[in-house]
Amino acid sequence: MRASRLLSILTTLQARGLVTAQALADEAQVSLRTIYRDIDALSAAGIPVLAERGAEGGYRLLDGYRVRLNGLSHREAESLFLGGLAGPAADLGLGAVMAAAQQKLKVALPADLRASAERMQARFHLDALQWFGEVDQPPHLQAVAEAVWSQRRLEVRYQSWKAEQTRRLEPLGLVLKGGGWYLAAALDGRVRTYRVSRILELSVLDERFDRPADFDLPAYWRAATQRLEAELHPGMATLRVSARGARLLAETSAPYARSRLVLGEVEDDEGWRHATLPVGSTRHAAYELLRLGPEVEVLAPPELRATMATLARQLSERYASAVPGDVGAG
Repeated sequence: MRASRLLSILTTLQARGLVTAQALADEAQVSLRTIYRDIDALSAAGIPVLAERGAEGGYRLLDGYRVRLNGLSHREAESLFLGGLAGPAADLGLGAVMAAAQQKLKVALPADLRASAERMQARFHLDALQWFGEVDQPPHLQAVAEAVWSQRRLEVRYQSWKAEQTRRLEPLGLVLKGGGWYLAAALDGRVRTYRVSRILELSVLDERFDRPADFDLPAYWRAATQRLEAELHPGMATLRVSARGARLLAETSAPYARSRLVLGEVEDDEGWRHATLPVGSTRHAAYELLRLGPEVEVLAPPELRATMATLARQLSERYASAVPGDVGAG
């Protein structure tokens, strides 16, 4: 356990430069006293760890010192080759760079770890896109990525849901979600999300900006996703479902709704149970629930039940008549 922690401290110092003892303790989930003993142990082993005093101080490695990769475990070495997706890397203009980096990493690994990493690549392939989903090919993606990296402002003409807009943005990060690229960018001090494929025109400005030190892209994306899902499912429907309907409901509902689906335990005389489910607008919810056919009955809200009845009646009338263009057999 301690050997793993010492290696983690060493690689952290190499990756970040100056790091405080408190930050090392927080990451390792140990006390400051333990970190001090670990630093002493590294120094005793000949590792050039330097201490810088003062409010802005901490620990760092001697300039030019590098950690070799032979401290990796088999699993750690294997996981490094699952960390990137070739398709998205190519979209960002980094396909060749990633391939070269992985090749250099293989060369740097000891022979046994190199073979283990090659087996990982041969046996696992990551494809993050949904079946039959549309893949974004946004023409401005690489320019956006460069602006994110160089912290340069963007001026964009953007097609929102309502109208075209011109915005001056501070690009903070890119996210790939279900085949679509999304930009997290600050506008007037507030971070918002923009789909890159909706950028009609783009100019990378010479103006640089300071990226907020406390901005956490994964945390922002989780919060933004949860907020959007909640906005898209503002209502709650009460249903009566058959056993098959319960299975279909769990299989076809959106992840947000599925995670909040409550299925009653008590069955009625027909073996059906009550369920509650978050839903969107009345018409959207009706179309979604129609996919379950006769395996579901909407009990509430009344407007959703009425819409279901109207759609069912229209379907019945549509299919009760002959197929247009048919002629009688006589």
